[in-house]
This record gives sequence, C-alpha cells and structure tokens, in this order.
Amino acid sequence: MPAVTVDDILTLPRLAEPDAATTTDRAVKSLTTGPKGFEGEGFPVTRAFAGVELHELDPFIHMDQMGEVEYAPGEPKGTPWHPHRGFETVTYIIDGTFLHQDSHGGGGVITNGATQWMTAGSGLLHIEVPPEELVQSGGLFHGIQLWVNLPAAKKWSSPNYQSLEGEDVTLLTSPDGGALIRVIAGELGGHQGPGSTKSPITMLHLTIEPGAQVRLPWPEHFNGLVYGLSGAGTVGADQRPLASGQLAVTAPGDVLTIGGSTSPDARTTAFDVLVLGGQKIGEPVAWQGPFVMNTRAELLQAFGDYEAGKLGVIPPGAIGIS
Repeated sequence: MPAVTVDDILTLPRLAEPDAATTTDRAVKSLTTGPKGFEGEGFPVTRAFAGVELHELDPFIHMDQMGEVEYAPGEPKGTPWHPHRGFETVTYIIDGTFLHQDSHGGGGVITNGATQWMTAGSGLLHIEVPPEELVQSGGLFHGIQLWVNLPAAKKWSSPNYQSLEGEDVTLLTSPDGGALIRVIAGELGGHQGPGSTKSPITMLHLTIEPGAQVRLPWPEHFNGLVYGLSGAGTVGADQRPLASGQLAVTAPGDVLTIGGSTSPDARTTAFDVLVLGGQKIGEPVAWQGPFVMNTRAELLQAFGDYEAGKLGVIPPGAIGIS
C-alpha cells in the first residue's frame, strides 16, 4: 500500500463531478507496455515512455518506474554522481527511502510519499542512493523518476531544489469515495498541489478501489497520460483495460475517466495510477544522456562544460564519496 493514505477517505474534500452534458471524455489514442531495465548502479526500472513519440509526451521527456521491489539485505542500489542540464527531475518515492544531494546545495531524505523536485536548469551534478541502513536491512522500494522539459527561455535558469514531504500533498476523494487522489503538482478542479513547476503541468497519484470510477476535469490544452503503477483498471469512457507497467496516451477532451477493475490482480485489490498532463512546449528537442537541449550545438556545449567542471563540483564529504 502506498505510504501516503488516510484511515477514512470520506473525511477528505470531494472532487466535483464534471457535467456529462457539457464535457467530452478523452479517448485512448495509444497503449504501450514499458520494457524492464536497470538504472544507475543496477536498480530495476520500467521504462514507462518507451515507444511513445516525444510530441505525444511534451512537456515530459522520460519516466522510470523504480521497483516495485522487495530488496534483500545488501541489494538496494542507487545512482553515482552525474550531471544534468536543461530540464527538471522529479523523484517521487511511493514507498521506501532515497538520499539526494546536488552540487547546488540541494538535498535531503526522500521517503514514503515525499517528492524531490530538482530544476537542473543551467546545470549541476547530483546523486541519489539508498541510506546505509536500508542497504543493510533490505526492504520495500517503489518510486518514480520523471523528467520535465524546460522551454528554451528557461533552460539556463539557476538550479533549484524543492522538498515536498508526503504530508504536503493535497488529498482529495472522488464524489462516491471510491478513489484517493493525491495532487502532487498543478491544479485539479480548483485544488492546488504543492509542487512549483517551470512548465505548466499536473501530476497526480490515484488509488482506485475495485469497480470504482473517477472522472477528472482536465484542461483541453494539456496532454493526458495515465500510467499503471500496480493493480489493474481501465481508462476512458469505453473502459480500455490498463495494467501495471502500461501507459495510455489520451486524445483531446476535458474529462479523463479512470476506473478500478472489478477483477483485480492477485497481489493488490486497488488500482494505483500516475496521471500526468502538461502544456506542450512545442520546441525542438536535442536529447542525449543526461542533457535535454534544443540544438545539437547546445548538447555539445553541455558535454564540454561538464568535462571542464563548469556544471559544479562534488561537495567535500559528499554522499557516495569515501
């Protein structure tokens, strides 16, 4: 069960039901299954956006589902120090703990429903690793790392760091009480999440009970992405099946409908989904490795600046430096 939850969902504010007579449901344009892989020093990930064209994802670039995995003692792993420029990284830890540090002074513990929102902007170095006690003991680890592009005018912004604790997240429920809605960033039906974003986006984590359905009011000028974290459910008014590790890209409309399957999988009864939407930037994307720029020349400059030490230095006594 995700770390951020409530004992009585009916005590939460309820999302208003969109008017069916004046709204248009978003249909599913495509459905893809993310391949499995490894990141950093070898932790398992699902490449959530693999096989989807960038123009369908804009302003999002890349997303890994980290785990869900129950580590044995000695197994937890992270990433070594590495650079970024030109975008924002969003690390959302659903269950478990990560340590973060960057060369611009940001950092801290990300645990059990917390989110680390890092604006790489003009460039920095950072690291994310499990704490030593988790390495020794093992345990549950499940999270998301999302990359959000920056428009050309903001790619050279000064680096910034936001620590959003689990208790900061805005919690709502659907009109019938069948879904717990966590608003991490952006706005949903007049309810604002805590994350401050350079590109206009909305980021939600929903837990939907079997047979329940929620109709989310959704900006027509945003794209709409629904990713299955665990369990099984449906997307769209026509109830297209969506399973864990699958991404649905939706067509234009102003309502996004998501339901929990009446026949959940053997591991969990609820359907957990990540819902993303954002205003398209519509600019050229030049992306290689840890840098997301607009032109090939800017990419070469980023690699050159990194080699020259211009993206920052690892602080003395830093995490991961023995």
